[in-house]
Amino acid sequence: MALMSRLGIKRLSSRIHSKSLISRSSATATDTATATSKKVSDRIVKLFAVDPEGKKREVVGLSGQTLLKALTNVGLIEPASHRLEEIDACSAECEVSIAQEWLEKLPPRSYDEEYVLKRNSRARVLNRHSRLGCQVVLTPDLQARYLYEVQVEIKSDGGLVVG
Repeated sequence: MALMSRLGIKRLSSRIHSKSLISRSSATATDTATATSKKVSDRIVKLFAVDPEGKKREVVGLSGQTLLKALTNVGLIEPASHRLEEIDACSAECEVSIAQEWLEKLPPRSYDEEYVLKRNSRARVLNRHSRLGCQVVLTPDLQARYLYEVQVEIKSDGGLVVG
């Protein structure tokens, strides 16, 4: 009889334990889903672009994405014209000019980025505000706030101006 009661207690305790695991795992899944959605919303960076017709358009990208990728995703740049974001394959078609107040929020150009910009510059002179869109990584610091806006002007020749 004592053996049967011990087995009954073990079965009951194993059921209670497994139920608590299930409720914990479902709570964790809910918490994880909520945390993930918060993280994505925290990563959103909004910029403004002026298209070739002069219309101001909102560009939404994610922190960690390149400016080139964000402009391509909203259809302001033809994806086929800028297929690669690797610096070795870049021909400076994604050159942008960054306004001073935003330039200070970006990390400095790498040696490779400077080389590509100089190599493809007509005057072989490096403009202080020139950057490659494929090398500008979006961060929350670039979020357009209040009176300040990051504006991207897309020229008819395919070049970009951010100001």
